[in-house]
Amino acid sequence: QVQLRESGGGLVQPGGSLRLSCRVSGRIYSVPTTAWYRQVPGNERELVAEITGGGTKNVASSVQGRFTISRDGTRYTTDLQMTNLKPEDTAIYYCNLRTYSLKNNYEYWGQGTQVTVSS
Repeated sequence: QVQLRESGGGLVQPGGSLRLSCRVSGRIYSVPTTAWYRQVPGNERELVAEITGGGTKNVASSVQGRFTISRDGTRYTTDLQMTNLKPEDTAIYYCNLRTYSLKNNYEYWGQGTQVTVSS
């Protein structure tokens, strides 16, 4: 069973930085796409950034130039470096992993970590 465990959330002042980390455990059949999403209560969950199985990075326009996603090549630990944080970045951040085998597609979510940007 694949499990994702997020860490690194917290309270930060506007303009500050945080680094989120997503640790992956369990058996992965193929090189996965790993991603960070975020959700504000009452809103849909939105993609923040992802790294595909082929290594392509996609970053939402709202965080372009401020957030950087990176991944460990061996265990797929996926980090999100967030700089110049704004109050509108306040949300619960979720780690996501998508992979596949010959027979099935798989998708997993972490439990989420709260990020609050406030003075």
